[in-house]
Amino acid sequence: MIFDILENKPILKDTYGLVVCGGTSSRMGIDKGMLQYYTKPQQYRLYDMMKPFCKEVFISCNKQQVAKLKPNYPYLVDMPQYERIGPMAALLSAFTQFSKKNILFIGCDYPYLKKVDLDSFSKVCHTNKPAAFCNAKKNMYEPMLAWYPYSCADTLMEKYEAKQYSLRIFLQQVNAEKFLPENKKSIISIDTYRDYTKAFKEING
Repeated sequence: MIFDILENKPILKDTYGLVVCGGTSSRMGIDKGMLQYYTKPQQYRLYDMMKPFCKEVFISCNKQQVAKLKPNYPYLVDMPQYERIGPMAALLSAFTQFSKKNILFIGCDYPYLKKVDLDSFSKVCHTNKPAAFCNAKKNMYEPMLAWYPYSCADTLMEKYEAKQYSLRIFLQQVNAEKFLPENKKSIISIDTYRDYTKAFKEING
């Protein structure tokens, strides 16, 4: 798919993007969204990367992170009723506040993810079924690299009310589309400072 610059049409129809940064980063020790692997902090790099794919993009963050954001980046804070349930909080907050919008859901801790990976992924995001990157070796969905259509909002709400907060289990239960990335490193999540320094050195040669 090609981004139509002249008509300014996003690649994914009726889709808003979320750069998911609202975790506590307890294992990393510092805010993962502010880690810099390239020319700018990861949350802003991903924001720019997602712009051609989505009608709007927001940085999903917690209350404490808002004050640290640059003013020209729109953000979405988890709604109070969804706090402390993990990544599902960001997704339900988006579905609640953005009527009938699909959500491209990208975690901030994937430094090897590239625009070409999202372009390939966008080709499977066209039905009423969620789609997600998949770890082929483990046959396991990556729920933080996923597209959630608005049609699944009610089912997710039912999961929330039943206190079932795992997005990975949800993707398994609905038999979400599996995307096997050509770039195998795109699904590598960096969660500790040691891993960050290793990835930084590898990326910057």
